[in-house]
Amino acid sequence: MSRARMTILAAGLIGLCAGAVAFYWTGGPARNASAQACTAARTVAAGLMPLARGELAAFKVTEAPMIAPNLAFKAPDGRELRLADFRGRTVLLNLWATWCAPCRHEMPALDRLQQTLGGDRFEVVAVNIDTRNPERAATWLTENGIRHLAHYADHSARIFQDLKTAGRAFGMPTTLLIDANGCELGFLAGPAEWASEDALRLIRTALGT
Repeated sequence: MSRARMTILAAGLIGLCAGAVAFYWTGGPARNASAQACTAARTVAAGLMPLARGELAAFKVTEAPMIAPNLAFKAPDGRELRLADFRGRTVLLNLWATWCAPCRHEMPALDRLQQTLGGDRFEVVAVNIDTRNPERAATWLTENGIRHLAHYADHSARIFQDLKTAGRAFGMPTTLLIDANGCELGFLAGPAEWASEDALRLIRTALGT
């Protein structure tokens, strides 16, 4: 093979590799489309940044919102749901388990948050991921007076793995704030006092109220 031909081939390979790296780095067309769909969410997220304080100091606002993963879990009646089924309302998605002490500790606050703000525009979607004794979660909710949260569940715990893959699950509990268009506004690793004035102020701001 001539030197000139080798040079052309090498240049082509370099260009191909560079293109592949650029595609990976940006996430490709799907990621770009997701970012464009969440353009309006950037303004909302910017308004949340000064509110991540006090009881919600650990809340991480998503600076460049994108569509959240379309996670799957079960409704209280056993039907399969997807996160996309909640489009039209802002969602506080929370993963919890009965074996997780911090999860149990924050459930009453999540229940009060749902009681205070829950409705057509907002819902606390608390998904239980107990993989053993699935009935334990419903019993625990009843015994502890949690009356305003629907009993969503994923007893395979796949939802946690999917969020871990997306870089949003580092332990339990894990919570994401997602707007009515399915765009992630922020996330929190660990428990929080979700019925506090700090939390209510942040959620109300996300709702535009």
